[in-house]
Amino acid sequence: MGYGRLGSSESIASLPESVASLPQLLPNQIQEAKSKSPKRKHKLILLAILSLVLLVASAISAVLLVERRTKGSAGSEAAIRRKPTQAISQTCSKTGYPNLCVNSLLDFPGALNAGERDLVHISFNMTLQRVGKALYGASKIANFAMETRVRSAYEDCFELLDESVDQLARSLMTVAPSPDGERQSGSSQDVMTWLSAALTNQDTCTEGFSDVNGYVKDHMGEQLRDLSELVSNCLALYAFSSGDEDFSGIPIQNRRKLLEKSLPVKKSGFPAWLTRRERRLLDMPVTGIQADIVVSQDGNGTYKTISEAIKAAPERSDRRTIIYVRAGRYEEKNVIKVGRKKTNLMFIGDGKSRTIISGGKSVFDNVTTFHTASFAATGAGFIARDMTFENWAGPAKHQAVALRVGADHAVVYRCNIIGYQDTLYVHSQRQFFRECAVYGTVDFIFGNAAVVFQNCSLYSRKPMALQKNTVTAQNRKDPNQNTGISIHNCRILAAPDLEASKGNFSTYLGRPWKMYSRTVYMQTFIGDHIHPRGWLEWNTTFALDTLYYGEYMNYGPGGAIGQRVTWPGYRVITTLVEAGKFTVGQFIYGSSWLPSTGVAFSAGLSV
Repeated sequence: MGYGRLGSSESIASLPESVASLPQLLPNQIQEAKSKSPKRKHKLILLAILSLVLLVASAISAVLLVERRTKGSAGSEAAIRRKPTQAISQTCSKTGYPNLCVNSLLDFPGALNAGERDLVHISFNMTLQRVGKALYGASKIANFAMETRVRSAYEDCFELLDESVDQLARSLMTVAPSPDGERQSGSSQDVMTWLSAALTNQDTCTEGFSDVNGYVKDHMGEQLRDLSELVSNCLALYAFSSGDEDFSGIPIQNRRKLLEKSLPVKKSGFPAWLTRRERRLLDMPVTGIQADIVVSQDGNGTYKTISEAIKAAPERSDRRTIIYVRAGRYEEKNVIKVGRKKTNLMFIGDGKSRTIISGGKSVFDNVTTFHTASFAATGAGFIARDMTFENWAGPAKHQAVALRVGADHAVVYRCNIIGYQDTLYVHSQRQFFRECAVYGTVDFIFGNAAVVFQNCSLYSRKPMALQKNTVTAQNRKDPNQNTGISIHNCRILAAPDLEASKGNFSTYLGRPWKMYSRTVYMQTFIGDHIHPRGWLEWNTTFALDTLYYGEYMNYGPGGAIGQRVTWPGYRVITTLVEAGKFTVGQFIYGSSWLPSTGVAFSAGLSV
């Protein structure tokens, strides 16, 4: 991976349309903007985004503040403008950046008259507006001449800020009350996932500029100022406010004991977010599947390229769109990408050895790690089965991603993901990999999703001279993010090239990319190529007392724990309750920190 993206008193019902419809209006207005001339494209898109962001936020503020502000309150509010109320002080004391929290709320209309719970909504509102303004500010330099590396970082940020606006808007719509006082669609797990992803986006954006200098970096730094801290504060406030429901953002080692409702898990072992039809599609022979779009290089399908098929797929669809990719090696001019508006796309190949999506971009091409992916997916509900994702750049080219996934409720089934350094970028949101084979060397599974690998084979390859192999590099930055890597019932193996020379190279289960890195291995076979210490430091003592690395009932010659590291954050998990938090049934639903009264072991732990 990279080493180093109001106060109105009107009721919501009196607004044009309902606020709940605004996120659906957003893509239509953006699409209209995109139909204009290319030169004006960025500006028009951002004007549409910013206007709707402000409209959403202002409308929800109206609900929160209705009848709070009396006719004479304006003068009294101005008189105590810089003095926080007790509610603000108490609310902000729960965050990681209390001074920023206080100062931001003091400047926001209505905050001085709000109670603690309403301050959570106001914090979301304020942060959404700030991110929307940052996106608009970023658009102002879209037409500036930029070097390739700088342009790559800039485009990453633009995309990630756009995604953050969407994630924060959905979060705000979920936590804010509707006119009848009921909470709207979305669960607390959803909100924590979206906020965690928004924070990861800002981190990725900032990191993309870490090794460049100049005006673009300075301009983007100004737009991004305080954004990560504001989103972090939203995470902390929501974790505390929803603590009496079904989620607590407190890390396991410091958690409060709270009641948990068991979540449904399908007996098939797949996450319960998959419908019965989708589970059938995952196991059905290709010949029995009626595809919506067929990709075939010989011209006998609907399209010859995967990019054309994605472009033709519907946007923001609730219906599953099946794209059948016939046998062949698909190496297209640009990154093959499923954007966030392309929801519920399912890609089915003819088999791991027959349908191959390939690319060779690396950081040596003067682009960010984020930009190197051969295939990238951010549209929710992304599914892939029976194909290979490959980056052939080789170990000497360093960071080179084969597959990047930032899609929520993503499933990758019976696929190969092949590369060397940074093979699989599990960037953000909830993901599930089953019966896949992943090949790589340095940090070859990395990112900040909430992801479970089940029944997978993870192969370490022969690295460059003097390099050490690390299977994972998890980059959880904030203690309230509901993210981490769970490797359950898998096989940690040496690829044939490493097997022949494994005595010359050390291989480790993982190392901490960020402060609250979290990775667990459970009931997994670990080969003898894994170093007895198990885990590797990132940089001397960095994160050793704040990370969470766990092992539970692993076996094989590399599974012995007698010589493992003794870091404060490393633990041998000994209870079903704690191990159960990292299963399909709990971890990728976002309830991984809560005590459990029962684990669905048929789809969770094997007992």
